[in-house]
Amino acid sequence: MKTLPKERRYETFSYLPPLSDAQIARQIQYTIDQGYIPCVEFNEDSAADMYYWTMWKLPLFNARSPQEVLAEVQQCRSEFSNSYIRVVAFDNIKQCQVMSFIVHKPGTSGYRY
Repeated sequence: MKTLPKERRYETFSYLPPLSDAQIARQIQYTIDQGYIPCVEFNEDSAADMYYWTMWKLPLFNARSPQEVLAEVQQCRSEFSNSYIRVVAFDNIKQCQVMSFIVHKPGTSGYRY
């Protein structure tokens, strides 16, 4: 058995290979299908234990498609290109965050995390 190399891990999918744009869209569609509310957040540093993430606009209460969420990610990325950007899913029944994953890291292109 081999251990993983020591490196910082980011959020829900950090142990998987980078997600393609289509895979990210499917994850966002899953959150919408579950009735979760997507939200876009950004931060200059990914260390959530040391820094708070800033919410990009309000949560997307009326989002019905992944393209709406990805459009907000793109707008956030164009304004804060040197920041980490993640998509968060909130459960309005349990009143908590149920999922989050990085969709942009500084110095990379596209939505890939």
